[in-house]
Amino acid sequence: MRIAQIAPLHEAVPPKLYGGTERVVSFLTEELVKLGHDVTLFASGDSVTEATLHPCWPRALRLDPAIRDPIAPHMLMMEKVARSLDQFDVLHFHMDYWPFTHFSRQNVPFLTTMHGRLDLPELKPVFEAFSKVPVVSISDAQRRPLPEANFVKTVLHGLPENLLTPQGDPDGRDRSYLAFLGRICPEKGVDKAIRIARAVGIPLKIAAKVDVVDVGYFETVIKPMLGEGVELIGEINDSQKPGFLSGARGLLMPIDWPEPFGLVMIEAMACGTPVIAFNRGSVPEVIEDGVSGLVVEDETGAIAAIARLDSFSPKAVRARFETRFTARRMADDYLALYRQLASQHRPNLRLVASD
Repeated sequence: MRIAQIAPLHEAVPPKLYGGTERVVSFLTEELVKLGHDVTLFASGDSVTEATLHPCWPRALRLDPAIRDPIAPHMLMMEKVARSLDQFDVLHFHMDYWPFTHFSRQNVPFLTTMHGRLDLPELKPVFEAFSKVPVVSISDAQRRPLPEANFVKTVLHGLPENLLTPQGDPDGRDRSYLAFLGRICPEKGVDKAIRIARAVGIPLKIAAKVDVVDVGYFETVIKPMLGEGVELIGEINDSQKPGFLSGARGLLMPIDWPEPFGLVMIEAMACGTPVIAFNRGSVPEVIEDGVSGLVVEDETGAIAAIARLDSFSPKAVRARFETRFTARRMADDYLALYRQLASQHRPNLRLVASD
């Protein structure tokens, strides 16, 4: 199939460091290329891909200090996609509701994966107005606030099978600390992770970024809590994650928001590391309680769960990742949707398995 992947321009594809949506777009794009499809990636010019790259801005907007209006480059990208419609069998957007108005009036089928939270009240009238536009959720929990939307499928994220692998002792005997991975902000619960680790007397290592909007929270809440067994490592990339996650007895995810997916959970699983996560949003869909981690309700439950971490086998946790969360499985799920959409638009189109 001739497939267009359209990514946000805030980060490169894949991102240099943090950037969940752009990483997923990269994993999907590269897997589709491996499967023999003709894929074009609309993204920033500093993106790296085996697909055909259609650069829509010289570099990621987050890394461009001259950018003052991030909407303008995205508007330009939408126009570039619109002028290339005859080159594709299907368009796959990762741009929230950006494409709804223009592309619902075109003849090429498209779908949009919703990567963010959908419980914001201003979204309801948008999805009521575009109730026939096909959208994909990344968890069943994510879609619950918007029954108005035309969700055609939930596709759970996936990682390349060998991107992150367990390191060190295969039985996990050398795992000595608890880990927190992601972003330092109130809803991610870093303060709770620190309290949990201190309560059980196990060191905590925090590998996380601080966005500009969260600097105040970091300075006033988190920074005073550092030290005494709590170490801030900073933002890390994929090459650093296997060592970081494989050295941990468990990943703490004490979130305080309706997490749409939570890529860090399957990153930990890929390294054989069980996850202790609060029962919010997608967590019970991603973590199989007692198999790949433990789902708890609050700090008290998390503190009690720490004692059970040693009962998890890194090999067994890794096996659940391989069964449920590979990029190949994700690509297969999306290909089924692409073929369905293409056949609905062009009923006489024949798409064999290798198309």
